[in-house]
Amino acid sequence: MGHPGTDTHIFDRVVEFAKAIGMVPIPIHKEHNGYVLNSLLIPWLSAAGNLLVNGVSDYESIDKTWMISAGMKQGPFAIMDRVGLETVYNISHMLGEKFNDEASLARAAFYKKNFIDKGKLGVKTGEGFYEYPNPKYQDTDFLK
Repeated sequence: MGHPGTDTHIFDRVVEFAKAIGMVPIPIHKEHNGYVLNSLLIPWLSAAGNLLVNGVSDYESIDKTWMISAGMKQGPFAIMDRVGLETVYNISHMLGEKFNDEASLARAAFYKKNFIDKGKLGVKTGEGFYEYPNPKYQDTDFLK
């Protein structure tokens, strides 16, 4: 990521260097909180959390919907397990506090009560929404 004072020649050299060492550069042309990945990921995970917390559907059905519709190997709750539920909680709580957002605060409270307080932090503790090392979403018949 450059800034207004970054020489475009230097920016381009860094991008080319990243390619030369086998990286995939993601040029950021303007400073932005969350860069690219988190700007996409956080709203997606929040939407999935809202569906669950509001009783619209269960986490497995939400993951199945995403996996089938998008052709992906994991759904949002599997991703939350990988990211870590304490991180998901912290982001939801921070967004709720910063923007006085009741939906974010409700998600944070849900994650704390059902996961954080029980030591279920996701992949790193062996349990979150799924149990690891062999989560149910990897079963061959999960999408049936």
